[in-house]
Parts: sequence; structure tokens; C-alpha cells
Amino acid sequence: MRTVIGVFFLIALAFADNTHAIKAEILEKIFANISMKKGLVIWSDDKELIEEFDKKGSYATTAYCKDATLLILENKKNLDKTCHEKAIFVLDYALLKEVPQSFGAIFWKKGRPNIVIIAPRAKAQSIIVSDKLDDYVEDKIW
Repeated sequence: MRTVIGVFFLIALAFADNTHAIKAEILEKIFANISMKKGLVIWSDDKELIEEFDKKGSYATTAYCKDATLLILENKKNLDKTCHEKAIFVLDYALLKEVPQSFGAIFWKKGRPNIVIIAPRAKAQSIIVSDKLDDYVEDKIW
């Protein structure tokens, strides 16, 4: 019985480590299909996610939100007041309503990742969304 519990624990641990890698991979594909006036420099309040971006080396990251051009936000409380005007991509659908400067979200529903990009918000921040992301673009928050 201990062996079975140990195996389940190891599987759960492996999956927990893998979720940040999966999030980072999905976010990289999204960010590859958007363009901003300034180069893409990423900050996140999820440090493990930043570590995944650093491992891959696809995008520049920063430890300070004021130096970033794009913020990935998991918790509204972690958003510094000096960074409120930056482009924000959130990791929870509810944050799209709570953070008016957020232009998109990735969240899990029924065990699958869901992506939403709010077109008017992206346009207001001069973010150009590629046609490859048309399936995820919405005119408003549902």
C-alpha cells in the first residue's frame, strides 16, 4: 500500500512540476503571434513560470515589473502600482474583469487550457494579434 501511495505521490509531483512548463510553452506560442511596439520583455508574479521562460531563452525576462513590456499576472495583489499601465496577460479568467488593462488570459477549465484575447483591449494597447489566434479572440469578456 505504501508503494502505491508513493507512486501516486511521485506522479502528482511530476505533474505539478510539468504544469509550469506547459503554461510557458502555451504562452510562448501566444506571444509569438502578437506584436507590440516595444520588444517583448516579460515579468510575472509566478516565479516558476519565469524560470521556465529563462530555461528556454525565447524571451527576455526581468525581475522588476517596471522594466517589463508585458506582465503575466496570477494574483492582482502582486501588481505593483507603478506597473498598472503595462500590457497584462492574466492566468485566471476572473482577473480579466478585475484588471481592466489585461488583454488576454489563459486558464484551465475542465482540465484543458483555454485562451481568451480581448480584441478592443489589445487594440487600445497597440498590440497586434496575428490571424493565427483568431479562434481565441473575443470582442468582450463573457
